[in-house]
Amino acid sequence: MTAQSPVRWTDPEQQELEERVAAAELAWLTMDVDMQTLRVEIDNFALIHHQLLGPLYARLDELDALIAETVATRTGLPEDLRRAAEARQRVDELPDLDALFDSVQEQEAAPPPAAPARVRPGRDAQRIYRELVRRAHPDLTTDPAEQERRAVFLARVNEAYAYGDTTVLAGLAAEWSTAPEAAPALDSPDRLGWLHRRLEWLNAKIAETATEQVRLENTAMGQLLALAPQDPDGLLEELAEQLLAKAAAQQSELERLLGGRPVGDNGGAETEPQESQTMFAQIPTTDAASVPADAALLDVREQDEWDAGHVDGALHIPMGQLIARIGELPDEKLYVLCRVGGRSAQVVQYLVQNGRDAVNVDGGMYAWEAASRPMVGSGGQDAFVL
Repeated sequence: MTAQSPVRWTDPEQQELEERVAAAELAWLTMDVDMQTLRVEIDNFALIHHQLLGPLYARLDELDALIAETVATRTGLPEDLRRAAEARQRVDELPDLDALFDSVQEQEAAPPPAAPARVRPGRDAQRIYRELVRRAHPDLTTDPAEQERRAVFLARVNEAYAYGDTTVLAGLAAEWSTAPEAAPALDSPDRLGWLHRRLEWLNAKIAETATEQVRLENTAMGQLLALAPQDPDGLLEELAEQLLAKAAAQQSELERLLGGRPVGDNGGAETEPQESQTMFAQIPTTDAASVPADAALLDVREQDEWDAGHVDGALHIPMGQLIARIGELPDEKLYVLCRVGGRSAQVVQYLVQNGRDAVNVDGGMYAWEAASRPMVGSGGQDAFVL
């Protein structure tokens, strides 16, 4: 008969704290993984949203401006002119995100990684990521050197997860090995005090993580993503379809305002009743075919529009710069051009009110092109109306 080993005595308070700390660590790690997953999904969603829908939003803003400018041309009412100017300003003030990305790339002197193909990483990537975070999180150790090592490793994990790279994640999982913890031993007299401090710290981290989760959910992209949390890629496709439909409706409205014909197609067709000459009584107006060959032309479009195609010999002053550069205008009669005649109508109205002899070219460069009047592109490129 063998003697039984004595049962090791355990401090009940310490045992309870050990269990509470273990439960708090599990709760915090679970919340942290969920929060980091949401952050990745929102970042990916925002990037793909910009790439896929950004041009559509820009097109809608441009169509809104063209419609407002066309209405202002027809009515000449101050309120319509104000709306047209505000609509055009919204287009002009849109940030050039591609140029911004290029400048950031130049500053970093390194090419950015390829864009993620999907909003949400696949199931295998999620599983490996969760396991790696639970095992390698820097805050699972109190040793500064070990924390730094884990932080560097976890940065690699986060980058691979952001792009849903299951192969890289699997390699990182094989690479990882758990280092000894710096916490006091179970039978150390310092263990109880460390448990109290650890529990307090974990409770603070839980609250901090929950706050960040709520903040992410309340961002514009977070709220949009919440509309279809199980199928964010499908949501983007649905939004694209809605924007395309809206753009088609706006295009039809613009064509109606221009006389029921496609934009850029003069065709010699008679205009609709809403385009009768009485609606042009407020400003002098002519059609593109009637502009004299030796006329003084003023083009008030933006630089990119001018570069795409313009009349050789025309004076180029964007509408927003006109007042500051008014002294550059010749004293002779001016024929003013823009894309469809909206911005030029506003400029003509301003010039006429200030005693200048100016005429609006109805239909703008679209009508000029449709009338087979000559155009040139900057840098020798083939000319077209942008």
